[in-house]
Amino acid sequence: MDEQRQVVADEEPGYGIGAVARRLGVPAPTLRTWNLRYGVGPSRRSPGGHRRYDARDLWRLEEMNRLIRSGIPASDAARRVLRIEVVPSAPPEEREREPEREPEWPAPKGIPSLKADRPPGVPTVAMLARAATMLDSGAVHDWIGAALARHGVLWTWERLVMPVFETICRRQSESGASIEVEHLFSDRLMAALIGLTERPARPAGPRPVLLACAENDLHSLPIYALAAALTTEHRVETRVLGARTPYPALADAMRRLGPSVVFVWSQLPETGDPAPLASLPVLRPPSLVVAGGTGWWDGLPASIPRVASFQDAITRVVAAALA
Repeated sequence: MDEQRQVVADEEPGYGIGAVARRLGVPAPTLRTWNLRYGVGPSRRSPGGHRRYDARDLWRLEEMNRLIRSGIPASDAARRVLRIEVVPSAPPEEREREPEREPEWPAPKGIPSLKADRPPGVPTVAMLARAATMLDSGAVHDWIGAALARHGVLWTWERLVMPVFETICRRQSESGASIEVEHLFSDRLMAALIGLTERPARPAGPRPVLLACAENDLHSLPIYALAAALTTEHRVETRVLGARTPYPALADAMRRLGPSVVFVWSQLPETGDPAPLASLPVLRPPSLVVAGGTGWWDGLPASIPRVASFQDAITRVVAAALA
């Protein structure tokens, strides 16, 4: 009876989820998530009652997949494709692919217009800091998204995010205020980075990378930035445990996941005791433990490299993950 149902489903008009997954190279669970979370899914039912994808659905999914691969968050990509009413008449694999265009990001309202020689929608450090100071969360979100889509994670982190944080911290030291500005900016940045850490459709390495903050360390933005760069720019699958990860919990996660790399971040000396790192489990195949951040004390085990910059972290982790 099950085989008969499958034959009927395959013969019904439209595309089933298995066929679409194979066609686009996107796992079926990801397609179901896009449907449930963003409403990008099959738009009709067959006479037999099965949900089926038609040509428009297939084209939208292909376009959404392309946008996500270019670095645009899945939620933004879904909003774009759902606005599309007219689609090419030819099937996706038969139509000539148009040259990829840079995404358009309009400047948020109430903020001075961009200079003509700057990329559309990408702000200066002063402009983004001013938007954060005004608590304009929409502008901060849009501009961070524009920079990520245009220049990628590394450029955005080093050339935009860190200078803005320096500006905010300087104002805090001068006035004793602006804590709310730092919180808003951190929140919008975190949201943008998390949107980029979804599992790549075709991971480049066999085992994921595990990222966590040292026990009692609250500064999780750097590990989310690293995870976003690994996922979007190198197709390395990641798992992020976040802030204040107890070392026993990190050890349990290592045993359960078997990661290729374990990246542990310590920003402050209060969280930089290297002794717990030496007690992390030794796995087969082995996991490379990498220490990042300025908080680590001297005395790291010889087997645990310490990276000094964002670029160093990417280079070291990608090399180990793809080895």
